[in-house]
Amino acid sequence: MSDTASLKTPQPLRAVSAVEWRISDMPVDYREAEAFMEARAAKIAAGDAPEMVWLLEHPPLYTAGTSAKEEDLLMPDRFPVYKTGRGGQFTYHGPGQRVGYVMLDLNKRGRDLRAFVTQLETWLIKTLAEFNVVGETRPDRVGVWVRRPTKGPGREDKIAAIGVRVRKWVTFHGISLNVEPDLDHFSGIVPCGIQQHGVTSLVDLGLPVTYADVDAALSRQFTEVFERT
Repeated sequence: MSDTASLKTPQPLRAVSAVEWRISDMPVDYREAEAFMEARAAKIAAGDAPEMVWLLEHPPLYTAGTSAKEEDLLMPDRFPVYKTGRGGQFTYHGPGQRVGYVMLDLNKRGRDLRAFVTQLETWLIKTLAEFNVVGETRPDRVGVWVRRPTKGPGREDKIAAIGVRVRKWVTFHGISLNVEPDLDHFSGIVPCGIQQHGVTSLVDLGLPVTYADVDAALSRQFTEVFERT
């Protein structure tokens, strides 16, 4: 389902410093979202628009980042597949997953892409901590992970993904956090090229969390990570 109206007039969540926050209440078409980000990033680079964080969800789909391997698309006919310019490999987006597109001007924040990705990781980890979930990063794996010892020795599941693109030092794309997606939908791909670990969500961990809960936590922790540090 395409939410064209929310693309043109997304409802404001709240302002954080000079960053505009927006939320779309209905699933947004992936190509429309990309076009919106491309245009907004260009305006930010030109000084014609403020930075933005856009929270939304997509209908079920797979995206292939710049490092995606064809063999990692296990079910090519299951959902639409979109090639995209963000970094990373294959990932899934769909209902129950909160996507956060982050359009920030690194010209003003320090031209350090590695530091920016670390901030995204920290933002997610601090958000998860509000729900008493311990999120962790791994040097050899992208994203945020939770340990699942009850499912086997050394078992870890991915709960959040990160994939970014930068043009003229303005970022777009961003993060996705699994709130309550259908986890079986991830079986059509090898998520981020990693086979030996699984995927989880806040609800899968036994937490009856809503988008409203997650959005509020993301907003609070964005302030802590991106504005006060």
